[in-house]
Amino acid sequence: MFPAALRERLRSRKLQAVLLVVVLAVVAVIAAVAVSRPGGVRVSQGLVTGTPEAGKKVELDTSLYVPDTTPAPAVLLSQGFGGDKSSLATAARTFAQNGFVALTYSARGFGDSGGLIHFASPDYEINDGKLLLDHLAGLKQVKKVDGRAQLATAGSSYGGGLSLLIAAADPRVRAVAADITWNSLSHALFPNFAGTQPGVFKKLWAGELFGNAFARPDLSTLLGGAADPPATGSVSCGRFAADVCAAYQASATAGTPNAAMQQLMRQASPASVLSRIRVPTLLTQGEQDSLFPLSEADANARGIAAHGTPVRVVWRPGGHDAGSVGETTATSDAVRWFHEAFAGSVSRQQPFQLAEQAGQVSAETGDASQQQLDAPGYPGIAGTKRETRRVTLDGPAQQISSPAGGAPAVITSIPGLGGISSRFDGVLARLPSGPGQTAIFGSDPLTKALRVAGQPTVRLTVTTRSSTDAVLFVGLRDVDRDGSPTLPSQLVSPIKLTGMRPGAPRIVTVRLPSFVRNVLAGHRLVLAVSASDFSFDGPDDARQYTVGLPEDRTAVTVPTTRGTAIGGGHPFGWLIVGGALAVLVIAGVAFVVLRRRRILKPRADLADVPVAVEGLVKEYAGGYRAVDDVSFTVRRGQVVGLLGPNGAGKTTALRVLVGLITPTAGAVYVFGQPVLPGASVLARVGAFIEGPGFLPHLSGRENLRLFWAATGRDPAQAEFDTALDIAGLGGSIDRRVRTYSQGMRQRLGIAQSMLGLPELLVLDEPTNGLDPPQIAEMREVLQDYAHTGRTVVVSSHLLGEVEQTCTDVVVMHRGKVVAAGSVADIAGGTGKQLAVDDPEVAARVLADAGVGAQLVPARRALEDVFLDLIGEAP
Repeated sequence: MFPAALRERLRSRKLQAVLLVVVLAVVAVIAAVAVSRPGGVRVSQGLVTGTPEAGKKVELDTSLYVPDTTPAPAVLLSQGFGGDKSSLATAARTFAQNGFVALTYSARGFGDSGGLIHFASPDYEINDGKLLLDHLAGLKQVKKVDGRAQLATAGSSYGGGLSLLIAAADPRVRAVAADITWNSLSHALFPNFAGTQPGVFKKLWAGELFGNAFARPDLSTLLGGAADPPATGSVSCGRFAADVCAAYQASATAGTPNAAMQQLMRQASPASVLSRIRVPTLLTQGEQDSLFPLSEADANARGIAAHGTPVRVVWRPGGHDAGSVGETTATSDAVRWFHEAFAGSVSRQQPFQLAEQAGQVSAETGDASQQQLDAPGYPGIAGTKRETRRVTLDGPAQQISSPAGGAPAVITSIPGLGGISSRFDGVLARLPSGPGQTAIFGSDPLTKALRVAGQPTVRLTVTTRSSTDAVLFVGLRDVDRDGSPTLPSQLVSPIKLTGMRPGAPRIVTVRLPSFVRNVLAGHRLVLAVSASDFSFDGPDDARQYTVGLPEDRTAVTVPTTRGTAIGGGHPFGWLIVGGALAVLVIAGVAFVVLRRRRILKPRADLADVPVAVEGLVKEYAGGYRAVDDVSFTVRRGQVVGLLGPNGAGKTTALRVLVGLITPTAGAVYVFGQPVLPGASVLARVGAFIEGPGFLPHLSGRENLRLFWAATGRDPAQAEFDTALDIAGLGGSIDRRVRTYSQGMRQRLGIAQSMLGLPELLVLDEPTNGLDPPQIAEMREVLQDYAHTGRTVVVSSHLLGEVEQTCTDVVVMHRGKVVAAGSVADIAGGTGKQLAVDDPEVAARVLADAGVGAQLVPARRALEDVFLDLIGEAP
């Protein structure tokens, strides 16, 4: 526990933050009532009557964005699930600035709109859409041609599904733009479900969606006042309608959809109405999406195009697992699409666009850059009409097992954060053969680069030991020259086989996840087949399977496509969000056994040493050494600052320290245990590296609780109160993270790293985004933390702050350590002094002259010493 004085200071800061939130909320309310006109766009608020429910009137909360020049075509913008009209403000303003009238609204059951959530029901949400189109069609600002209002629908995720369903239900819609949405909810939430064939329940994503129907605590509750009861909803179902709630709960308990759930999913799926969509349709789908993957957009595209409707498909960066990445791209694409559609210039044959890794690798982070490609036409995700390559795999049959209840399970992704797991995706190619949870089959190194763009397929043999069914999870990994694997988009295909005869092998064709990846020459493709997965439901009983190839060698058929680069690259920042979260999640469930080429044994002599780095080397493609023979030691109770200019190798060293990447040579020991991805000792480490990553639609408090739950540890050990005191966010802790400033996210990220009060805390630039008072408070927090006997390693470019905060420093330059020691020694022992031949004689002379004298070391600012050490002093 922290000292009482520290906790009291943090509570005081928390109260100040709450009061600040009150002031900001009042200002926001005053601003919302006024009609604004920034950037040539007029914005007004209003209520539109929706579909009555249980004999009662339902009002929908709307905002109208009107451009300077009217009349203009109009776009109805629908929100994502769990959001409200405020989440559409940026997109609506973009549409208005580009000459469209835009109407946003909070769907029934969300925000300030009335009614209950029926989830895209034709009787409620879709009928609401038609009433909103009635409202738009009656506005004088909306353009009419031959008496018909020029109307379009657009939205992302839930909003994308609503847009397609509304367009199918209302012939007045002239164009559609649907982003990262679904084709069939049955396939999306219960993959492989088909009639009597049970699917595999995507339990974490389904639970996350259901949780969005529950209201967050309001400010009056946080300040101790009595909160008004919700106008609609219930304790057990939130704002879901009773029939939807009951169907979901029964299906979640059983792990398979009951008849009522099947009917609800069917009527809420565009798959059931695609033949009625006869207007130009743009489908943008994120490549980083474990909720609605590329196959969902593919099914929509094929279904709509089958009736001669023009369809354009874009596979964009981002998706449900990457926060807001790619949202701007999707909006810009929709603006261009609507301009073409209303001008009547959309042709039947549309180009296809996709995003891929360009192959260039950042020397500092090791991340690939990305580029956009234009292809002549959409090839689909599979089939005979597209180009394919066959890559041979080999490997013996292997026995794998699933523990009872599927726990502990293999982790591939976490809802909303699928991309982060790639930072410590286990080196599956190095796993020992024999009993385990994963079987692997690998290819030889590729002789030339391979662009995977679509859905690979492969044949497997599966044998059960005693069960009559089998549940497996199959993924295709890209393994680089160093043996480090990446699971593209962190996607796996769940398969459920029924009617199995124990001991009798069955040959099955597996359709792998659809993804885009540029697999470089010299890399290998590795097929991984696991008996469990953290994101999915699994059998209640323990299982054993034997998985092999139909013969000793078989081929995976890989779809590819040709394209022309149309844009430069930028780092895949969305792949690294939440690095700190990823470390602790995997550390808390360190049940996937990982091995490196060289087995490192625990060191008893270092058991009480928080960090020992010995001869560390990290080399990237092309021979670039980001870290070159680095060694240093960190003791208990120290606050150690890692210093160096950009490119010095600081972040790379920290990423190796917490198991995010594997070193080329050397070793890192934490409390005497070698650090490997998934090492159990990482449960004693809290990390905050390369910025925080949170689920934007959840509150700060919910993010912290979800993170801790994912570690599998006892909630009583989390020390939530202490972490919340550190965050100092006041009432904002219960606001959705998408509304946070950079500084607020930074403080929440640091609090997250301190959950459970880990013995070793590793922070990369923790003061980014903080103002001077907050930096001063953070200094005291870190010092008090170390005074409890714990250890802190912090990277920072603020040399003056390091000098005041840290007890010791390690200075790096060009991948090497150029100085290490206490701040006092380094700052105190390198300055110039007046030299005398005999100090004692000099002292006597001064004393005879009446001048007091004593020997002291020269002390300079750490910044001066730093500049001298790296050779960049003026």
